[in-house]
Amino acid sequence: MPNDFNQQIIEEFRANGGRVGGPFEGARLLLLTTTGARSGAPHTTPVGYLPDGGERVLVIASAGGAPRHPAWFHNLVANPRVTVEDGVFTYEAEAVVLEGAERDRAFARAVEADPGWASYQARTTRVIPVVALTAVTGGPPNAASWGAALKLIHDAFRRELVLIRNEISESGPGLGAQLRVNCLTLCQGLHNHHTGEDAGMFVMLAERYPELAPTLDRLRREHEKIAALVDDLRKVISADGADPLLVLAEVERLTDELEIHLTYEEEQLIPILDA
Repeated sequence: MPNDFNQQIIEEFRANGGRVGGPFEGARLLLLTTTGARSGAPHTTPVGYLPDGGERVLVIASAGGAPRHPAWFHNLVANPRVTVEDGVFTYEAEAVVLEGAERDRAFARAVEADPGWASYQARTTRVIPVVALTAVTGGPPNAASWGAALKLIHDAFRRELVLIRNEISESGPGLGAQLRVNCLTLCQGLHNHHTGEDAGMFVMLAERYPELAPTLDRLRREHEKIAALVDDLRKVISADGADPLLVLAEVERLTDELEIHLTYEEEQLIPILDA
């Protein structure tokens, strides 16, 4: 059973689409459900994570620098199939403990982004594990309706953009490796979302509601405009010695255009999706 503090976070996380207050406000947080190594019972724990591009995220078994690995780590070593809740989706994932140079590179990225990880490592003689969680199943968003699902996905992009803008503003003269990954993961997520809408939801809506043609045409044009901004951001991020100020400018351009697009899409489509 989770302790009272963790249970409060779990309930708040699930009630608010992944948003929590208190010490974890604004943090990248997920709920990780593992199978007890001894009991075989499910155990859910709030865990901070690092984007890692594509379908993979990283979690770090720091336990605040305690001398022993956290219980959830022992559980996933015994049973690598886990359940992940990210505030929008709930999915099954395969947990792999990173080893050697791959673990060291990932941990170095984490330390560069947040020196607190180095402090945890300094407190213990154990090598703090880094675990990759790779999605193996998918499903619909955790929402009561398709309109609510669309808003949930949009708000997740909004929150991530706020985090990235803050991280860039607080970064040093160079663009850190983890910050690059965060930006590129966002770019890939937007590409996947808009490609899915173009090929799926928009096609369905066009068939059922021919009168939506002008709205869907505008949304598709906006997808193309946003795709161009995403490409510009990728180029700036990928340049040698990327200047954080230039990256921030591109992120702000993308944020402005995306907010116009998301707001219009919500106004036009949510009433129809929920009808």
